[in-house]
Amino acid sequence: MNYNLNNLPERTQKPREKGLTMVMDKGLSIREVEDMLEIGEDKIDIVKLGWATSYVTPRLDEKIKMYQSAGIPVYLGGTLFEAFAIRNQFDDYLRVLEKYGITHAEVSDGSMDMDHDDKCEYIRKLCNHVTVLSEVGSKDADVIIPPYKWIELMQKELEAGSWKVIGEARESGNVGLFRGSGEVRSGLVEEILTKIPFEKILWEAPQKAQQVWFIKLLGANVNLGNIAPNEIIPLETIRLGLRGDTFHHFLGK
Repeated sequence: MNYNLNNLPERTQKPREKGLTMVMDKGLSIREVEDMLEIGEDKIDIVKLGWATSYVTPRLDEKIKMYQSAGIPVYLGGTLFEAFAIRNQFDDYLRVLEKYGITHAEVSDGSMDMDHDDKCEYIRKLCNHVTVLSEVGSKDADVIIPPYKWIELMQKELEAGSWKVIGEARESGNVGLFRGSGEVRSGLVEEILTKIPFEKILWEAPQKAQQVWFIKLLGANVNLGNIAPNEIIPLETIRLGLRGDTFHHFLGK
C-alpha cells in the first residue's frame, strides 16, 4: 500500500480461497484490459467474459492471454455453456476451452430448463478438464426459489465437484439473490449460510449497496462477483473500511 494505516481488516493474499473479487468483462477492448490490469491486477482474482460475449469479441485469444499472463484465470459466462448444452454441443464446448487454454468454467441453468441431475453430471465431466464454478438461481425475475431448494442445489453441486457455487444476480443485480429493487433477500442469504460454508459461495453483487451489505455481514474476505472494471478500487476500499459505507465497521475489531 502507499502508506500506513492501523486497524484495517486483514485481507487474504492471492491465490485466495476466500475474499475473491470476480470481475465481469462485458466486451472490454485490449486497451481497456491493459488499463484495468494496471490499476487492479493485484486485486482481481478471476475474470468472467460475460454471458456469450466471447463469441463476438474481437482479438479474443489476445485478450485471454493478457489476463492469463497477469496470473488471472478467465472463464466464459454460464450462458455460453448453456448455448452449447441446449444444442447438444458439449464436446464442442470442451474444444473451445482447450483452444484458448481456459482453466475454469461455469455451469449454469439460468436461461434453460435442465434436470439438476444432468447439471451435476456436466459438473462432474468438466471437473476432469478444468476448475468448475456452478451458478444457482434463475435469470427470470418471476422464478422464486425457496431457501431450502437453494441449499439443496448448492450442496449437490459442491458434492459433484464445483470449486465455488455462484449466487445468481445477473449483471444488473436485480434477480435471484435480490429483489427487483436490488435489495438483498436477507432471509434467503442467512438461511443459505446455515448450511453452506461462506468461503464456498461467490455472491454476485454488482451494486455498491449489495457489496456493502455482504461485507458487513461476512467481513472483508467475502467472495464477490460481477464487479465492474471501474469498481475494483472502490470495492477494495469498502472491504478495508476506507469508504463511508463501512468506515466505522472494522474499527476496534
